[in-house]
Amino acid sequence: MGTIETMLRRHPRIDEHHLRDFAETLDALTSCAEVCSACADACLAEEQVAKLRTCISLNLDCAEVCGATARLLVRQTEMPGPVVHAQLHACVVACQACADECESHAGMHDHCRICAETCHRCQEQCNYLLGEISASGTAERVDPLESPPLS
Repeated sequence: MGTIETMLRRHPRIDEHHLRDFAETLDALTSCAEVCSACADACLAEEQVAKLRTCISLNLDCAEVCGATARLLVRQTEMPGPVVHAQLHACVVACQACADECESHAGMHDHCRICAETCHRCQEQCNYLLGEISASGTAERVDPLESPPLS
């Protein structure tokens, strides 16, 4: 059991039914934010940095959205509300946009390949959590490495 799951278990208003889903999503969000930040920094170090401006921008956007989403999800007292739903949707969009851009550079830059894979995993986890907490989400788990990404 990870630290965040241990902490969530101590929360007096945690939804026991979805505890593991929240913990896994928080782990995916944190990882994605860190990887996107690292990818942006690696892009800045590349010789042809001008060709990576969009990638850097989307990396930074995705890192910020994932961080904000994690900060909302960790607050369990009034979960899930409309802001959490909207934020999870925004995170799915940000992860998809970042993954698409990174995939276009993955053949030349391994850091972009790793970032795209991480973004797809985070997108899948956020989408799964949406399905678990909302009738309007998608509850089917799909391995993003084995299936085409959502459009």
